[in-house]
Order: sequence, then structure tokens, then C-alpha cells
Amino acid sequence: MGVKLEVFRMTVYLTFPVAMFWISNQAEWFESYVIQRKRELWPPEKEGQRQELEEFKERMRKQREEKLLCAAQQSS
Repeated sequence: MGVKLEVFRMTVYLTFPVAMFWISNQAEWFESYVIQRKRELWPPEKEGQRQELEEFKERMRKQREEKLLCAAQQSS
């Protein structure tokens, strides 16, 4: 009984990682599941969103510079 159990356990220990490696390296599965899931989680950005973000960053940078400039002028 003990030897048969050990052979079964060793078979499971070796089969599981090999099977997972084989399944995860299937190109069709990768394309259909992983790429689709990535696109659902992080959709491609729209050009308007990027431009709006850049404008916001520029406004924040200007406000910070003006604040630092006022603080420097008041301290001197």
C-alpha cells in the first residue's frame, strides 16, 4: 500500500505542474483569455483623455511655481 501511495503522489506532483505549464503556454488560450482580460481591466486610452491629463498637469505645475515664487518673494 505504501509504495502505491507514493507512486500516486509522485505522479500527481509531477503531472500538475507539467499540465499547468502546458495549458498556460497555449497561444489560443493566452490570446482569448489573458489579452481580453487585460483589455477589460485597462482599456486603451482615448486621445482626449491624454490631452486633458497633460493640461491638468501643466496647470498644477504653473500653480506650484507661482506659489513657490510668491513664497520666495515674501521671504526676501
